[in-house]
Amino acid sequence: MTGTTRELRKRLREAGLSTEAVEAAWPVWWEDGAEASPSARAELRFALARNLGLSAKALVGERVEFVWRDTARFKHLADVGAEARAALNSFGASVGGALVRSTTPGPGLVGISAADLRGMLLDGSATVDLLGLLTACWSTGTPVVHLRVSPLATKSMHAMVVGNGGRHAVLLSRDARYPALTAFTLAHEIGHIALGHVGGSGIIVDAEDPASGADGDDEELAADRYALELLMGSPDPDIRINFDSFNSAELADAVLRAAPEYGVEPGTLALAVAYRRDAYPVAMAAMRFIYGSGSPVWKAVNQVAARELDLTDAGSDSTAFLARILELRDG
Repeated sequence: MTGTTRELRKRLREAGLSTEAVEAAWPVWWEDGAEASPSARAELRFALARNLGLSAKALVGERVEFVWRDTARFKHLADVGAEARAALNSFGASVGGALVRSTTPGPGLVGISAADLRGMLLDGSATVDLLGLLTACWSTGTPVVHLRVSPLATKSMHAMVVGNGGRHAVLLSRDARYPALTAFTLAHEIGHIALGHVGGSGIIVDAEDPASGADGDDEELAADRYALELLMGSPDPDIRINFDSFNSAELADAVLRAAPEYGVEPGTLALAVAYRRDAYPVAMAAMRFIYGSGSPVWKAVNQVAARELDLTDAGSDSTAFLARILELRDG
């Protein structure tokens, strides 16, 4: 076996993986002295292959080959080469598989209508919000996490749905300080699963924010309509704002007053107005009037994940890897 760990790190980065992803996948037990041990060098490469979705045989031979290349469909992903897509595909498949294996099986979300799921969530709650969506996912055996480490050097993913053996995992990536933004993204990804877009072992990567509006892709339009019905009760909600133009403060005031009438969470109502009026930047600015300063939403998402995941059988390297990329704890 040839090559040093420094060269191995460089090779992984050259293949398209971010430095943060490589370091997160690096086993905690590794130390410089292990370089002299052929068995330790081999075990290092096996661990990296498991975590990053690489061919272990190729990596032992000092070559980087991604196991999953053609299972993902990329929505609106531009200016990303084939190797970077393969890195994103394989990273997602590996992480999604680890999450599914660490989550109690359930009935899943395939085939459930937006109306039925909304009805379940409104049993005991006034609106459908982010916490309700997270509860629905985990209770059906569908893990949802927010990645704190991007697989690529440049963030090129808003969210990803990973199919694994007929089950699914949702990987969120884009940061937000307001729950309505993440709620719409999650509702959109639930739509992809429920409508059968992902299949049992496929992957869908959404590069853009679903709340900013679809661009004609039939699956994206269908997932948007599912999200609107799930969050608001109709795929074509009749939203009436009594002025033709508005600024962010006016929009916030309007949705705060109208939300009880519609039975919709105010931030979600603002996004729906933006979706219908093509006023996404105004809705984003309105969030601070609706929620105040906000707080990192990823923490709430991964706090739920930390309670729900059972990592006892994941193996020490996989457990440390998941802990690092989700910031569940110091890993």
